[in-house]
Amino acid sequence: MLAHRSIRQRAERLLALAATLLAALVIAGCANPGDSASASSPQAQPAATAVLPSWRDGIARETIIHFVDDVTRQGSPSYVPPDERIAVFDNDGTLWSEQPLYFQFVFMLDQVKAAAPKHPEWRNNPAFRALAAHDQAALAGQQKEVMKLIAVANSGMSVDEYDSTIRAWLGRAKHPKFRRPYTELVYQPQLELLAYLRANGFKTYIVSGGTVEFMRVFAQRVYGIPPEQVIGSSQRVKYEMRDGKPVLVREPKLDFVDDGPGKPVGIYRNIGRRPVLAFGNSDGDLQMLQYTAAQTGPHLALLVHHDDAAREFAYDRQSKVGKLDKAWDEARAKGWTVVSMKDDWNVIYPPGAGQ
Repeated sequence: MLAHRSIRQRAERLLALAATLLAALVIAGCANPGDSASASSPQAQPAATAVLPSWRDGIARETIIHFVDDVTRQGSPSYVPPDERIAVFDNDGTLWSEQPLYFQFVFMLDQVKAAAPKHPEWRNNPAFRALAAHDQAALAGQQKEVMKLIAVANSGMSVDEYDSTIRAWLGRAKHPKFRRPYTELVYQPQLELLAYLRANGFKTYIVSGGTVEFMRVFAQRVYGIPPEQVIGSSQRVKYEMRDGKPVLVREPKLDFVDDGPGKPVGIYRNIGRRPVLAFGNSDGDLQMLQYTAAQTGPHLALLVHHDDAAREFAYDRQSKVGKLDKAWDEARAKGWTVVSMKDDWNVIYPPGAGQ
């Protein structure tokens, strides 16, 4: 009975997420990824002489520097051995932008469009017609069917073929507002923070609701985080022999949801240690922050607040994507550090990207 209830609850969460994404899709106007021009992506740079130069002097920057100094200084009562210096970061909205629609979801919708010629039966599918027409009213009643289309369009190929598809898409797709490749819309202050933490013996992980297959393609090149340190949602794969060669094939079924309460589970399964630092930006990160902050030893919980409409986007409690409501209230109640994009960051993106 408990197993059935757990499955039902997971299904309900997935449908709720689907509803949010579909609503955001309409708001975004089903953004077109753009032309095939390619640009190099920014790299995580080594820590500069000035610590966190893209961070403005203030409580957030001082808190981070003090924490790192405290846990890495020999003889400090808060000293943390290098093996235990685990830092986890959400991706969407924390390491790169997420508006007006999660970047991976844009990719998956493009996969539906690309797969359409192979599925002539979709022409009579109300969900596909609503998707193609950007029909908000029709989409609202076709959430399950749209998710089925996405599952079919993003499965059936080998994991290597899917990897190549993601790389090709990231090479040509551009953000509808900034007209820059998505991998350029990473946050320069966070690139500096990742490098600063690693320079001080921390091991940095991504813990995101996005899929590991999508994030592993660019995580090392963009963030300096290797594939084995990327934790995310995952789709089922199966082993097959194709043309006499062993391959792993994607199935149209979700295996694990690394969002909300799934994040501490993903951390436990993949790291085996409780983080001492966690950085998120939305209610989907609440449980990860709670899990990090619950320990008696030194720890630091941080939230990005998107309050800069001029340089990026401004949104929080009412947003369809990256909603920050309950986590914001808990941050205030528990004394977590809330980072204001507008007040705490000198720049948002690396030079030449989106600004």
